[in-house]
Amino acid sequence: MKFYTSLFIVLLTFGLQAQQSISGNFTPAKDFKWLIAYELTPGSQRYVADTAVNDGYFKLDLPANAVKGMYRLVYAIPQDEFYIDVIYNGEEEISFNFDFEEGVSFTSSKENITFDSYFSTIGALESKLVAYYQSGKTSEKEFEAILKELKNTQQSFETRSEGLLVSSFIMANKPYIPESYEPVTSYFNQKKKRYFEHINVEDKMLQASGFLKDKITNYVFSAIPLEQTSQTEVEKAIQENIRIIAAKLETTPGNFQVAIFHGLWETARENSLNTIAEVIYDNHLKTLAIENGQQQLIDEITVQTRLSIGAPSPDITWKENGTTKSLSSLNGAEHYVLVFWSSTCSHCLKEVPALHKELATYENIEVIAVGLEDDEANWNMEIAKLPNFHHAIALDKWQSEYAQLFAIQQTPTYFILDKKKRFISKPHTDKEVVAFLKD
Repeated sequence: MKFYTSLFIVLLTFGLQAQQSISGNFTPAKDFKWLIAYELTPGSQRYVADTAVNDGYFKLDLPANAVKGMYRLVYAIPQDEFYIDVIYNGEEEISFNFDFEEGVSFTSSKENITFDSYFSTIGALESKLVAYYQSGKTSEKEFEAILKELKNTQQSFETRSEGLLVSSFIMANKPYIPESYEPVTSYFNQKKKRYFEHINVEDKMLQASGFLKDKITNYVFSAIPLEQTSQTEVEKAIQENIRIIAAKLETTPGNFQVAIFHGLWETARENSLNTIAEVIYDNHLKTLAIENGQQQLIDEITVQTRLSIGAPSPDITWKENGTTKSLSSLNGAEHYVLVFWSSTCSHCLKEVPALHKELATYENIEVIAVGLEDDEANWNMEIAKLPNFHHAIALDKWQSEYAQLFAIQQTPTYFILDKKKRFISKPHTDKEVVAFLKD
């Protein structure tokens, strides 16, 4: 009986030791109210735990069965912008301080302290090497001193991280370091050629992290031969990089590939590389998403493409004085403003009349106000107060054709179109509409 009691205590102690926590402080305290932890997996994430942030302080207890790997701590929305990623090895407590201006600083956790220290140090040294080339210096002695510092720093962190999860990142990030002086063109060509030399794209830890996604994105859009100068040449080089990436990821999990190509698509769109975005979508992302059961992603991209800056607006029709009119038939204005609102929305009843009053003095502007309504009674009363606007009604409110076509999630929602009825701005308030039109 004594033996079993001792064994039970040992097992209980082991269980208690397996449960670790993540704690820290947020500044400014008033801006943070909650924290949600997700386990990151290749191409997706899984909810783990959540906690309140009280006066800037939080402590989040991870479940005893939390596995080793990458975790994402979300502290605001949208979740893909406001987060902190941490390495969890199942053995150590993690604590940090986070300042909205300064970022994160880990105070405990060898894994995460080493991660931050390595990337800040090695990044500064690589920037030093780039600055050497950009300055036009020719001192081989100075160049080789930088190489030596890079080599020693990399080796030091490889030794320091032995036995830690962070070792995967340090080894994968090992930079190309020439043996001696190289001209700038040779250096950058070799750097590109050997970019993936130490990166194991099959490593689940790397797949679950933002590190591998960032490395791939950087390669696609930055690994461009120095001699490529025209837009056409640059886009051709980027497309070749995409083909290389597709080949390297061919045997990785499907959801991971979807996440990578979706990220590349978003980056291309953000940088107005519309041809590249089309290539990514048509040649890779669409097929991968369908094969991996992510039709919703395809639907979202379809909407984003339809409503993107520079795209022509879908048409809108309405009855006006017994005549059918449409957005496409309007002519002569410099700008067209689309307002999606509702006569039962309190925010709308403040903003839309204010916009109507403000725009009364503006010339060459046409406003089409689309009411998302359950019925016409209240809408008819409210539009009588807005005689300078064109008025369309979309019955069935959120399920209406226009709500779906323009992906309306809240009222009021605004779009500004140019004279050719292409999207040029998506203001959030009536004041932002006016500010845009004033410029």
